[in-house]
Amino acid sequence: MMVTDEKQLILQVVERFVQTGVAQDEQFKVICLPENKTSFVERNGEEGGRSVMLDEFRVGARVVWAAFSAPSQTVYLSTVSGK
Repeated sequence: MMVTDEKQLILQVVERFVQTGVAQDEQFKVICLPENKTSFVERNGEEGGRSVMLDEFRVGARVVWAAFSAPSQTVYLSTVSGK
C-alpha cells in the first residue's frame, strides 16, 4: 500500500468515527487509544515492538490523531480532548 493510499484509508476511518462514533472498518482492525496520544508502541512478540507515530486529521471542528500499521493491518485512533 502506498503512502497516499494509507492516508486515504485513515481519513475514511477517521471521518466515519467522527460522524458516527463507530471505530471499526470492514477490512482493517481499528483500535482507539487514550485521548491525546500521538504515538504508540505496537508489540510484535514477547520482547519486541515498533513505534507507530500518529498524524493529525481534522474533520470539521474535531481533531483526531491516527495512523495505519501495515504489519498488523491496524488503524490506531486517538481523540484530542478539548477540541
